[in-house]
Amino acid sequence: QCLLSGSWRSDTGCRMVVSTLDKDNRFWGFYLPGPAAGNSELLTSPLEGSQQDTQLVPQPIFHFTVNWQLREAARTTVFLGQCYIDTNGEETLHALWLLREVADSPDEDWKATR
Repeated sequence: QCLLSGSWRSDTGCRMVVSTLDKDNRFWGFYLPGPAAGNSELLTSPLEGSQQDTQLVPQPIFHFTVNWQLREAARTTVFLGQCYIDTNGEETLHALWLLREVADSPDEDWKATR
């Protein structure tokens, strides 16, 4: 099916919990950092995104944004990937991510994106 609703765990122990997709294939949920994140300031953070219609594409492309809830800094991460179904019917998400932190000035902009 490759519907993103439910709970997903990454290789690093992070967890993504996604609500049911709406009629436009949009979803909301939250992201919990795992122990590999190594930052005790990271809190459960809201996420929102969308995926392609599984009626049209059986292994859909998806994206979601996490606006991190931090005690001291502002960060946002965007994930872009695809859901795959293996021969056993197991669903796996593969994604790339881009992290942006707030920069104090345009001169600091170059180091604010990873």
